[in-house]
Amino acid sequence: MSDKKRIALIPAYEPDRALAEVASELKRRGFEVVVVNDGSRGREAFEQAAAYGEVLEHPKNLGKGAAIKTGLKYISERFNEPFTVVTVDADGQHKVEDAAKICAEAEKFPESLVLGSRKFTGKIPFRSRFGNTVTRFVYRLSSGVKVYDTQTGLRAFSDKNLSFMLEISGERYEYEMNVLMSCARQKIPIREVWIETVYINDNASSHFKAFKDSFRIYKEILKFSASSFVGFCVDYALYCLLLGLTGHITVSNVAARVVSASVNYTINRKMVFKSKNSVVKSALQYAALAAGILACNTLILKGLTALGMNGYLAKILVETVMFAVSWLVQRKVIFKKTGGKGEKNERS
Repeated sequence: MSDKKRIALIPAYEPDRALAEVASELKRRGFEVVVVNDGSRGREAFEQAAAYGEVLEHPKNLGKGAAIKTGLKYISERFNEPFTVVTVDADGQHKVEDAAKICAEAEKFPESLVLGSRKFTGKIPFRSRFGNTVTRFVYRLSSGVKVYDTQTGLRAFSDKNLSFMLEISGERYEYEMNVLMSCARQKIPIREVWIETVYINDNASSHFKAFKDSFRIYKEILKFSASSFVGFCVDYALYCLLLGLTGHITVSNVAARVVSASVNYTINRKMVFKSKNSVVKSALQYAALAAGILACNTLILKGLTALGMNGYLAKILVETVMFAVSWLVQRKVIFKKTGGKGEKNERS
């Protein structure tokens, strides 16, 4: 066991007897235990868990993110540095030895967020395998950081990152994705340590609501997609109109792009990224991006039509390809939140 204090934070909503078993085993392994009752109706599980650590209460269900932040605030006020915090699920699907393993990694790399990552081997519930695959792709696309298990709740970090974790937005399941997004923005290293994949009764104890919570997790990229779609509609409508009037692909494409880029910039700055960066600076950066994409767009469009592809179909194909480029540059450069330090994501 490390000389540094290790604190296990367990957010819990309607847990069963596994909660007390998890708390007991963590305590036996030398962890301080903090449990947050997130507005559960039943109290028996928490009364049993109280024998092994502190139990905090929410008067009503506020969400996993809110429960984690309640626990972190308590830890910041009650424990002296240095220490390592590990978040552990209440249902027994995180092994205590794995919690200890990722704490050891966080102690070696105190600037990092350490994830207990599952390899998803064996019999895995379809929604868990599919959900992690989709989220992994979305996160890589939107952040540029490669993480294998974006949905793991087993995460460890040192006291150095506690204030940062408290500042991250999100009250429910979206909080965990927001943590990863914020780490990418602030250049906080993310390290992954392989852990055992455990699902009890096909993960029946999960309170994750597939549609509602997925929307919360993906809403930023959905907003970006909607903004891009609006810009595309403006662009494509003008392109078709001008192409019909002039018959000139380059003139039609450039004119339509100038108008649609202005619309897209305004929506993204005010509604998607809610940027507080200088309007002049971001507008110039966006203009440079738009000019670069326009040049690539026009060259590829001309090339495809020269090869015999229908001009209207070629436009749709090119816009689809340019979407990912535009998202990454806006997220990581133009509307980027500044600050932070770090290194590349690593997996142990």
